[in-house]
Amino acid sequence: MSMPTTEFQRLLELSADVGADPALVQAAGGNTSIKQQGTLWIKASGTWLMNALTSEIMVPVALTPLLRALEENDPKAERAESFVAADKNPEGLRPSIETTVHAALPQKVVVHVHCIETIAVALRVDAIDLLTSLLGNFNWRYVPYIRPGLPLSRSIVDCLYDESGRPADVIVLGNHGLVVAAESVDAANKLLRSVCAALKQPARPETNADIEKLELLTAGSNYRLPLNSEAHDVALDEISLQVASGGSLYPDHVIFLGEGTVVARQGETPAQVVERCVSAGKPAPVSVVFPATGVLMQNDCSAGAEALARCLSDVCTRVPDPSVVNYLTDAQNDELLNWDAEQYRQSLNKKEQAVDV
Repeated sequence: MSMPTTEFQRLLELSADVGADPALVQAAGGNTSIKQQGTLWIKASGTWLMNALTSEIMVPVALTPLLRALEENDPKAERAESFVAADKNPEGLRPSIETTVHAALPQKVVVHVHCIETIAVALRVDAIDLLTSLLGNFNWRYVPYIRPGLPLSRSIVDCLYDESGRPADVIVLGNHGLVVAAESVDAANKLLRSVCAALKQPARPETNADIEKLELLTAGSNYRLPLNSEAHDVALDEISLQVASGGSLYPDHVIFLGEGTVVARQGETPAQVVERCVSAGKPAPVSVVFPATGVLMQNDCSAGAEALARCLSDVCTRVPDPSVVNYLTDAQNDELLNWDAEQYRQSLNKKEQAVDV
């Protein structure tokens, strides 16, 4: 990569800062970009924003041909690999699955996060009414859930501009997250912080997991305690447990933890939970929620799975009632699990971000 400009360096610093905050980004989720001299620099698929200052995570994409492909519904726009400037990409990184989203927005700097406050609002059936009351001072749009990538890009373009031709700079993505856009990194950062503060939801108080009981359950099993104690919260609050039990809430949960949330039945051991899942034709769960006790994770689960286990608690404790939740459909779950772009990201996560315990 050539020597970065001051603004590019600021984007890397913002990326690292945002990526290190589990309330904004979890694992390889989220992405940032900047448009400079006809090139869209965007976070690479499977990389972590928190590593922006220590690793090469940005990929250069030729902006004009990518936008032309997007306008013409060219399938090449979906993966965007055909538009990478190979001579500026010595690591051979692959562009984010959200590259077309960043390209479609006219602003110079785009930041996409999986803010837990935003998700807790964006998964609600009354999301538009709630957003209207919370974001009255912002130029925002709401896009109902649709698969990330090209379908999402098209949905954003369809609603981006108002009658005067002014583009929105805040986009709330149903069951997904938040996108902000601005003409400078500093302005994007300020906008991001302001929107997240406006969307802040009260979380139900934390309670203590039954660590002794959990440790007894791990004996002879392929499961262990999570690295983040916050991951237990979903099991310790009845409302949160009901919210989690209803289905898949957002894409990265499906990618890193699997479809839905596996909840142990009364008296079940981890081995019995696994047997029940496998008998039903499903894989052994990456995480298991034990009601009123806590959560266990597979021994060899990835760092991404650890991050999303905590995210589940962070989101669910901010949802007031399971009746207000829009869950991903079976078709939407299948779409994510069988999508090659997400399978690629999963493979990178398993290879490079495994947890050593």
